[in-house]
Amino acid sequence: EVTGDTILQKGCFNLDPNRVLDVILEVFECRPEHDDFFISLLESYMSMCEPQTLCHILGFKFKFYQEPNGETPSSLYRVAAVLLQFNLIDLDDLYVHLLPADNCIMDEHKREIAEAKQIVRKLTMVVLSSEKMDEREKEKEKKRGESREALLKIGDWQHAQNIMDQMPPYYAASHKLIALAICKLIHITIEPLYRRVGVPKGAKGSPVNALQNKRAPKQAESFEDLRRDVFNMFCYLGPHLSHDPILFAKVVRIGKSFMKEFQSDGSKQEDKEKTEVILSCLLSITDQVLLPSLSLMDCNACMSEELWGMFKTFPYQHRYRLYGQWKNETYNSHPLLVKVKAQTIDRAKYIMKRLTKENVKPSGRQIGKLSHSNPTILFDYILSQIQKYDNLITPVVDSLKYLTSLNYDVLAYCIIEALANPEKERMKHDDTTISSWLQSLASFCGAVFRKYPIDLAGLLQYVANQLKAGKSFDLLILKEVVQKMAGIEITEEMTMEQLEAMTGGEQLKAEGGYFGQIRNTKKSSQRLKDALLDHDLALPLCLLMAQQRNGVIFQEGGEKHLKLVGKLYDQCHDTLVQFGGFLASNLSTEDYIKRVPSIDVLCNEFHTPHDAAFFLSRPMYAHHISSKYDELKKSEKGSKQQHKVHKYITSCEMVMAPVHEAVVSLHVSKVWDDISPQFYATFWSLTMYDLAVPHTSYEREVNKLKVQMKAIDDNQEMPPNKKKKEKERCTALQDKLLEEEKKQMEHVQRVLQRLKLEKDNWLLASKIYQNETITKFLQLCIFPRCIFSAIDAVYCARFVELVHQQKTPNFSTLLCYDRVFSDIIYTVASCTENEASRYGRFLCCMLETVTRWHSDRATYEKECGNYPGFLTILRATGFDGGNKADQLDYENFRHVVHKWHYKLTKASVHCLETGEYTHIRNILIVLTKILPWYPKVLNLGQALERRVHKICQEEKEKRPDLYALAMGYSGQLKSRKSYMIPENEFHHKDPPPRNAVASVQNGPGGGPSSSSIGSASKSDESSTEETDKSRERSQCGVKAVNKASSTTPKGNSSNGNSGSNRERERKEKKEKTPATTPEARVLGKDGKEKPKEERPNKDEKARETKERTPKKAKDEKFKTTVPNAESKSTQEREREKEPSRERDIAKEMKSKENVKGGEKTPVSGSLKSPVPRSDIPEPEREQKRRKIDTHPSPSHSSTVKVSILYINHTPPPLSKSKEREMDKKDLDKSRERSREREKKDEKDRKERKR
Repeated sequence: EVTGDTILQKGCFNLDPNRVLDVILEVFECRPEHDDFFISLLESYMSMCEPQTLCHILGFKFKFYQEPNGETPSSLYRVAAVLLQFNLIDLDDLYVHLLPADNCIMDEHKREIAEAKQIVRKLTMVVLSSEKMDEREKEKEKKRGESREALLKIGDWQHAQNIMDQMPPYYAASHKLIALAICKLIHITIEPLYRRVGVPKGAKGSPVNALQNKRAPKQAESFEDLRRDVFNMFCYLGPHLSHDPILFAKVVRIGKSFMKEFQSDGSKQEDKEKTEVILSCLLSITDQVLLPSLSLMDCNACMSEELWGMFKTFPYQHRYRLYGQWKNETYNSHPLLVKVKAQTIDRAKYIMKRLTKENVKPSGRQIGKLSHSNPTILFDYILSQIQKYDNLITPVVDSLKYLTSLNYDVLAYCIIEALANPEKERMKHDDTTISSWLQSLASFCGAVFRKYPIDLAGLLQYVANQLKAGKSFDLLILKEVVQKMAGIEITEEMTMEQLEAMTGGEQLKAEGGYFGQIRNTKKSSQRLKDALLDHDLALPLCLLMAQQRNGVIFQEGGEKHLKLVGKLYDQCHDTLVQFGGFLASNLSTEDYIKRVPSIDVLCNEFHTPHDAAFFLSRPMYAHHISSKYDELKKSEKGSKQQHKVHKYITSCEMVMAPVHEAVVSLHVSKVWDDISPQFYATFWSLTMYDLAVPHTSYEREVNKLKVQMKAIDDNQEMPPNKKKKEKERCTALQDKLLEEEKKQMEHVQRVLQRLKLEKDNWLLASKIYQNETITKFLQLCIFPRCIFSAIDAVYCARFVELVHQQKTPNFSTLLCYDRVFSDIIYTVASCTENEASRYGRFLCCMLETVTRWHSDRATYEKECGNYPGFLTILRATGFDGGNKADQLDYENFRHVVHKWHYKLTKASVHCLETGEYTHIRNILIVLTKILPWYPKVLNLGQALERRVHKICQEEKEKRPDLYALAMGYSGQLKSRKSYMIPENEFHHKDPPPRNAVASVQNGPGGGPSSSSIGSASKSDESSTEETDKSRERSQCGVKAVNKASSTTPKGNSSNGNSGSNRERERKEKKEKTPATTPEARVLGKDGKEKPKEERPNKDEKARETKERTPKKAKDEKFKTTVPNAESKSTQEREREKEPSRERDIAKEMKSKENVKGGEKTPVSGSLKSPVPRSDIPEPEREQKRRKIDTHPSPSHSSTVKVSILYINHTPPPLSKSKEREMDKKDLDKSRERSREREKKDEKDRKERKR
């Protein structure tokens, strides 16, 4: 009707159709609420006009308002939007009438990005210029911006999207009105879904009315509906969601609800695929919209916490990917974000310059405000400062208490990214130490993860990934985290009191075993445990560390400095011990057993080294035995103590029987010929807690608590409530310690009873193969474990003593100690720094036991006198304990101890004079550890002091760390000098009993000495300087050993017909022996003076032989040789009177008679056999000797030969006159050669000094 009237009026008054159309549009502008009417009118009217007429008229209107001072009314934009929505005009036709042009928009966008980047480069704020630029931008963009706003307001998303597609990303939404229009449209679209899943309980919220426009986007009723339009709208909105925090919160809450439903969804495969798509869209929106919008919000902590509510439902992999994009990509995608980044860095610099311990609170609040919006940028800068200045760690950690949960999570990511920075070198320029930035970050990690509730999963996985890649530097992070969060320290500088406390229960360890008090670690250790168990990282980290520990030598050994390789090895090992200790003390029995496989699986399938595998399995055995024992006790309550012990032994057998079977596969079958699997498993499964109760430590800690309680009573200023609370705490702790001590005492008694029953089945080898048994015991048990930890070092020494005390069959205590002390060169040289410290502790404990026996005859007789470990003659009938003649007596034991001290000195001097860094460092560490018990002999201490002083002079400029070690040891050695005694007080000089011990000789690997231990007296008395000179001449210590081993059989197999051969051999030996020096004389030889040898005369020897031969024929014996017991120092020999020439001649004659009579010559430094050597023909004798004496020996100690002695009559000696003449000639010749050699050596020394 209206259309008809309009046509009539136009025809009646001859009106211009375009003018009529213009009037209709103006009326439409004034009455926007009648959209339907005007749309119908215009559709009817336009049917009679050209299609583009309406668009041209609208364009003319827009042109009119494009004057410099013109302002286009919003009603016109709304009319254009409605016409576009109902397709009355075409967008392309209208687009040309709007300003600015597309090319101007692109140029403007590029200019903004360039200016923003310039700001970042200069880190200066160009606030004024940017504000002017914004004004120009608003003017030019206004025309098209308002048209998009109008389209969005009426819900015409399709056309608005088409317009925004013509522009750069987020350019349209950078206009605030357009951004708010998009937000309003999203509000309307998501309203039904938000009302259903997003409104918090108890909250009503403000409802949003839907658009009346039927062509507007449909509202979302489910998560699936979000894919239709909502996600698309967010993509166009971008970081400008910051204009509407309410919409931000709504979207986050919807996302949180979706994640809960997604994680608990057990629907079909098709539905899962759909939810996967929605999850992907949600992550994209978070990356492109939510996080950038948070950066543009001004310190909105509530939005940060709201966002964390959704983020905590994501796995850390998704979160860290989002943080990485936010930090490294997002800030470069929009000019506004570029400027925000520059402002944040500038503000962070301002705060960090003023941060101190005194202003932690105000600075912390500023850091908190800055972190709410831009945590990635802020933490990146803070971490860079911490890496440079480690003194910032404490104030920074304290200032972070104002962060939100999201910020803490971002901090964890930033730490990992800083650690993984490929541009950072992990070593210092000298390639021997770990970089300080890594150490600072590690320390910061430990402190911040302990103090604040930060998720540890990402950091732990990062360490595991680094280990998988064969990189062990980042284990420093794990070490610090475990130390700070669980309070478990790993240090080699523990005092003996701390070490003793570590052998007790958990409470004693916490009170007395660490340098710092272990307090307030319950929550942090629980968080660490949960992170490990939730992500199944406990066992993988242990296995990776154990494998990397051995792998680091081969992976890094060729390229890195030996010092650094040793540090990396120690770091792997120490972290493994620390981490394993944490798991053992914090995991429940069920959790531990569930995760740690059996010993054979660990070793054979996971290729875990045996020491590490037993270390991980040991707590499991203890848990198993304890639980079984409790079960058996409950079955019969009120049983006697004897029955309890029986039940304990039964539970041990039940638990350890499978272990005994499992360990068989760990070594070749030949091993089990000497030691039983039961003995092997028992050694590796026990700890110091099982062997002894540290009563002194318990008493010390209880006394400390009593002193604290007395101090609390005396404190008048303390409030009564607090006083009462502290006293209750001390009393409760005291009761716990006493209860723990009682419990350990009962446990130790049960363990000792168990060992007493087991000991008869431990060592299986026959008596003549004790040498091989000791070799296996040292190689497979003692040496791997004594360098594992400080506690294990003490354990190994105490276990050897325990095996001795238990009177274990087939175990030679004397032989075991001899193998440990005889040559430590190779063991020391192959240790890392920390291993050397542990090895030193082991030697210290061993020396402590030996010194206790050495210092008191009553103690020796009580603890060694009637024990099979100190047998020197092994009878086929076994140990009967009644024959004193078979035991090593006290005086000979003191000789043996002196020989061990001499050997330690010899090895120490050798290591000090090699010039090798590791040799010198390690021997100084070992010597420092054994200082309480060695050196005890004055001349040995003086020899050491001279060598160490020489090291101090040589290394002062070259290697300062060695200089510091040497100076430290030198000072301590001088302070101990007053406790040293002369050699004649250390052991008597009288000739030893003839039935005591047999001769001793070094094994093939017994050390680099140039002669065997028992081949001649010169062996023990030759100085270390002589040994070193001979080694230098031969270029290798092995050659010297080979020479010694090749000459020994000649001495042993010589008979009465070999006088000329023996003379030739003696000449060669004298020629090969290097000249002595003053230092050598201190250790036992004088080149001018032949040592006094005391021999029994010929008649006595003949009588003795005659008397003993029948007894020998009746009772065949096995003889265990023991260490050389009669080495004498030169200083003491000089104090003796010079023997007369006749006496010397007589001794030489008797010596010749013994040699010619087929008897082994008893020499100084060896105890003479009670029975003369039988004169068996050479081939038969050599054959028998080879059958028994060809056991291999390890390279770490001397081999003690076990040989069978045969009986025969000695042939008649030569006439006395002939012998006397021959001896005179030999004596004159030897003295002459000695003088010549001394002159020559003196000349050489002078030349060397020049």
